[in-house]
Amino acid sequence: MPEDSLSKLKIEKSASATQKLKQKRPFYIAVAIIIIILLGLFAGGVLTPAVEVEVANVGAIYPSQTFTLLNASGYVVAQRKAAVASKVTGRLVSISVEEGNKVKKGDIIARLENEDVSASKEQAEANLKVGHANLEQARAELQDAAANFKRQKDLFEKGFTSKLEYDASEARYKKADAAVAGAEAAVKADAAALRSADVFLEYTFIRAPFDAVVLTKNADIGDIVTPLGAAANAKAAVVTIADMSSLLAEVDVSESNLEKVKLGQPCEIQLDALPEARFPGEVHMIVPTADRTKATFLVKVRFTDRDLRILPEMSAKVAFLQRPVTPEEQKPRTAVNPSSVKNRGNKNIVFIVKGDRAVETPVKTGEKLGDMIEVTEGLKQGDRIIAKPSEKLKNGARIKIAEK
Repeated sequence: MPEDSLSKLKIEKSASATQKLKQKRPFYIAVAIIIIILLGLFAGGVLTPAVEVEVANVGAIYPSQTFTLLNASGYVVAQRKAAVASKVTGRLVSISVEEGNKVKKGDIIARLENEDVSASKEQAEANLKVGHANLEQARAELQDAAANFKRQKDLFEKGFTSKLEYDASEARYKKADAAVAGAEAAVKADAAALRSADVFLEYTFIRAPFDAVVLTKNADIGDIVTPLGAAANAKAAVVTIADMSSLLAEVDVSESNLEKVKLGQPCEIQLDALPEARFPGEVHMIVPTADRTKATFLVKVRFTDRDLRILPEMSAKVAFLQRPVTPEEQKPRTAVNPSSVKNRGNKNIVFIVKGDRAVETPVKTGEKLGDMIEVTEGLKQGDRIIAKPSEKLKNGARIKIAEK
């Protein structure tokens, strides 16, 4: 075969290989793109399995919790409280207060029907006036009888009148003197009757026994009010009032913990109705008798500062402290468990839970607060963070919250 023919054949083979390579090039490019995408998805955590983690909520902690000796629960109780009633039975015709009203000592809260008592008072006043008039008349008669007796006595001593006339003038004088004494006694009796009528009339006015706030209204106009409340449909108390300045937190302390409580000891009071507030207080009294059934002692804690939001019968929690709380320690601080904070690259970080991802977040920490550590920057109360992140946990990693 000629050489030129062989060369032609070789050229044709090279061209065929080149052509095949060109045909496979899009396939290789597609494979490379797919590999790059897969590597990106793997690096982004899309194709990696979710990491099971424990989650904690960022909360607030008060510094006083680190030097609390004992916690106890109870209620806010008014030490001066009264169910105000009447001393007489009658129909309620007027009531001038409602729940929440403030009353001063002596203020009229309600009034019973009192027309009959008013009439008795008017009669006593008239009798007293008559008694005074009779007394004046008796005194005038005594004055005349005394003058006549003195004159008859002088005449009798000089022998110008008879013994009969002298004795008659003396008897008249003594009778007039006795009449004055009787009239004076009658005036005192009439005055006493008037005072009695005044007292009975005052009984129909129900007044506040001390400065207080009305807690409940137990009767209304038209109700029969009686001191004992034994009659059918009768009401004993018209209103219930309490002196808000006498509010104390009363809590039960077990016998085994009583040694931790001292008179005057600083306390911090938290009310369920006002969870964001903490009120300073101190131990006011340890009631010197135990409750056999519960093996506890009743401890009364006084509020250091009065607050109008504090009301009777609120649930209260009392922390008995080692020392008073300073002004700087009265505000809550954001804190987390130290195990939630990791040091990476000379900075402290935590992982915040956002959806199904762990987001690395730098934070600044403060002082230790008991078993917790203060976070001054980077977190806010209510954030959800990973409680104990592993060293392998990466930013943006998929997570699955462990079931408790």
